[in-house]
Amino acid sequence: MHKTKVQLYENVKDLKTKKEFELEIKSMQKECDDLFDEDTIALLLVDEMGRNKQSTSKISDLEHGMECTVFGKIINIGESKNFKRKNGSSGKVVNLELTDGTGSCGLVLWDKDVELVKNNKIKEGTDVKVVNGYIKNGFTGLEVNIGRWGMLEIDPKDMPDLKDNLPSTRNEIEGTLIKVEHTRAFFRDDGSFGFVANIKIKDNDGTKQLAVWDDKVKEIQGFEQGDSISISNINIRRRNGKEELHVNGKGIIKKL
Repeated sequence: MHKTKVQLYENVKDLKTKKEFELEIKSMQKECDDLFDEDTIALLLVDEMGRNKQSTSKISDLEHGMECTVFGKIINIGESKNFKRKNGSSGKVVNLELTDGTGSCGLVLWDKDVELVKNNKIKEGTDVKVVNGYIKNGFTGLEVNIGRWGMLEIDPKDMPDLKDNLPSTRNEIEGTLIKVEHTRAFFRDDGSFGFVANIKIKDNDGTKQLAVWDDKVKEIQGFEQGDSISISNINIRRRNGKEELHVNGKGIIKKL
């Protein structure tokens, strides 16, 4: 739920007078070229003072519809794309992958935030904090979005220690390909076209289902049912508390 600057001031009133708080809001708003309204700037100030009471969530606990603060490390960056909105205006979007060691999810950057990737301010290995982000179901699982009331911090000072293991990029399955389902086509939010197909692999632990995306859909068509294959760099997503296995651009499919 979006909070106003008046409500946010209650979190720091023992640290600053209301006049000081208002002056800092106006000063920071000027530094940001008036790109953010006063309520959003107030949220950032409260967060910098360590008094942001917006809930901080682990990626493994994210659910569709949540509003929360999320820390994570960037482990994959997609290709930025330009698109036209229905109203005729131009837009930009780039999809990234974020992990905190408990799991991974998408991070979607729109318009001016795309420049952070193009200018190398955000790259693979960068630590980020999304303040007051909102969570939604995307085509490849849960996504963190930065809306009007959200803020993105790069290399935040209060970044927690993340687990060294990044399961979303190191998992590998070896087994027998037992099913390739029909390919489905879809439109993304930015208007681009994509493909996805579900496959099933049987290994020593049983049968696993994986979602194979875009170019990897073409690759899997080169295999036949009964082939022994290995898939590495599997992306793990969590939706409604359940793990989903995805094979995207970094996935490697080999015949054994």
